[in-house]
Amino acid sequence: MFEHELEAARAYRAAAQGALKARLEGQRMDAHQRAAHGFAWVATSVAALEALADWQARTGSGLDADVATLAFAETLAQLVGGLPMAQNELFRAADLGLGAEARALAAACAELLDADHADTRARVAGALAAGQWPSDGLGDAELDTIRDQFRRFTDAEILPHAHKWHLANDLIPDATVKAMADLGTFGVCIPEDFGGLGLGKLVMCVVTEELSRGWIGAGSLGTRSEIAGELIVLGGTQAQKAQWLPRIASGEVLPTAVFTEPDTGSDLGSLQTRARRHDDGWAIDGAKTWITHAARSDMMTLLARTLPDAKGYAGLSMLLVPKPRGTEADPFPAQGMTGSEIEVLGYRGMREYALQFDAMRAPADTLLGGEEGQGFKQLMRTFEGARIQTAARAVGVARRALELGLDYATGRKQFGQAIVHFPRVADKLAMSVVDMVLSRELTYAAARAKDLGKRCDIEAGMAKLLAARTAWANADCALQIHGGNGYALEYEISRVLCDARILNIFEGAAEIQAQVIARGLLEGRN
Repeated sequence: MFEHELEAARAYRAAAQGALKARLEGQRMDAHQRAAHGFAWVATSVAALEALADWQARTGSGLDADVATLAFAETLAQLVGGLPMAQNELFRAADLGLGAEARALAAACAELLDADHADTRARVAGALAAGQWPSDGLGDAELDTIRDQFRRFTDAEILPHAHKWHLANDLIPDATVKAMADLGTFGVCIPEDFGGLGLGKLVMCVVTEELSRGWIGAGSLGTRSEIAGELIVLGGTQAQKAQWLPRIASGEVLPTAVFTEPDTGSDLGSLQTRARRHDDGWAIDGAKTWITHAARSDMMTLLARTLPDAKGYAGLSMLLVPKPRGTEADPFPAQGMTGSEIEVLGYRGMREYALQFDAMRAPADTLLGGEEGQGFKQLMRTFEGARIQTAARAVGVARRALELGLDYATGRKQFGQAIVHFPRVADKLAMSVVDMVLSRELTYAAARAKDLGKRCDIEAGMAKLLAARTAWANADCALQIHGGNGYALEYEISRVLCDARILNIFEGAAEIQAQVIARGLLEGRN
């Protein structure tokens, strides 16, 4: 439907890549971050249009066609006039000397860019108000059944309780965790030989998206199992696979990822936590922070320095450290391990902790794969899946924000009519659904690439970059539709806004994602 416009956008992307490559000749990318990250956003935007075009070609309903029209019109307009990297940071063609190329793009897409799309936005908002949603079928009966199953579970078991749990800072109840385990949540990608479902990343996206629509905590609970499972599947010994994978898949073992340290952030090569060999195992010393679900977990995937004389990443190893599950009265009963809760705005249900280790003992077979110095490489293999899953979490949050904004707009009456009929409200709803579909389809495209066995760090980074922005934008727009009520804690949108904000930070902040995308594309990994 938009073949001509898509080809013009691809040409603009190629021109941006060439301009950046020329600018960086003999120079470090860090000296030109704005230009490099702007190019990453250009490439991400064009990739999202490609994914959306594939989706629209499979569907074809009136609403889907309207969503596609708005997506192309707005994204192309941003490429020409200013692409938002953050609320107060717009990448413009002039930042890479692309004024002539932007004018050529505008000329090639003039019919779409010069049109007034007010009626299209009104139709989309009207369709939403009438209960219609853009197509989300995946062309596979099994996948669509899985979505329906998790959507019904979320509607019945998560949505009615999530806001209450959030306000009380409660952990997700054990009964809910068990029900999630019974559905296979924690073993989606674990091989069937080890008790999992043996399914792919696309299924993982659908499961995560639907659970996150109910509450990001529910969608995120499976992330730690996904990371631990992938680490062990890809790098574990046969004994480690037999010991851990069936118990992770069943939900008997809830893992936690213990990587980040104070003052290191994304600089994992500077980690200082040490693990030393002893006759009967390992002793761990150091501090970790921003550790999700640490108290109620049963096993830590812990990145530590085991080769103190090796610099940077070369000295890091991945450990599978068992620990007793904590309680409210005694959250960290393991000898040599203490922790304190970090109080947070949102992203609750599992809780965040700062941890300290003082000669905490771990068994002799705790080293992943029995190999020292491989921890960073082992972790890097999981980044693609983790970032795709984070993008799926963001899509679920974005959808819930839209649902809340839509529900409020159709029920709230001002000046004699529901506020959904006012154009500024309708426009917010229409563009929120457009952004959600763009992000969803880009996320699915990354998952499909991963399932085909392709390297997809760029695709995963793009999906995470765009979906995180969408979640925040949708939540912000939905709160604005609520007006003053949205600022009240009793309204669910207040929680969704807080939950949405973290998505642009964890699993690699937006700036890190843009750096990865730009560098990868310049190196020809596309």
